[in-house]
Amino acid sequence: MFENIIRNISRFITITSEEEKFFTDLLVCQSFPKKTILLREGEICQFEGYIHKGCVRMYCLDDNGSEVTLLFAIEDWWISDIASFQEQKPSNVFIETLEDTEIYMLNPTTKEKLLHEIPKFERVFRMLVQRNLATVQKRLVNTISRSASDRYLEFIKVYPSIPQRVAQYYIASYLGVSKEFVSTIRKRLASKEK
Repeated sequence: MFENIIRNISRFITITSEEEKFFTDLLVCQSFPKKTILLREGEICQFEGYIHKGCVRMYCLDDNGSEVTLLFAIEDWWISDIASFQEQKPSNVFIETLEDTEIYMLNPTTKEKLLHEIPKFERVFRMLVQRNLATVQKRLVNTISRSASDRYLEFIKVYPSIPQRVAQYYIASYLGVSKEFVSTIRKRLASKEK
């Protein structure tokens, strides 16, 4: 049941069977149907979650009330509003499932217990934060310096399965383009592959 999450953390640390049991005993496995809002703007994020199955997106609302997709998370990725979770302050984002999703979750209390009992888990969460920061930084640079076509090509490198799993308007909101643009570029790329 926990093979994937153990493999995920084993990229960063080595744990004993006792430590593995302690860790997995703290996890709460929850299943959510498609279109479930896991976190709303203004709420305090109470979870850091490992996605065992499914697809999730994080988004915010712009000044016009339109949704702007900030990231997608799929199997073997972690999802949380890190700032809200760490500081226990209201979130400025939404987190929503785009497919039926199964997540292994830690809350602030269980995470603190884990870090107290097995300090080497600090490395796991530090590495996850560093990877997240690198991803956000790369996305920011791409948004500022690359064309929409190049941003789409970079997107499908990072998220190769997402175009088959989510509606085009979510991808468009992630890239900051119209859904018609996404449709056009997908058709152009498909015709080049023939």
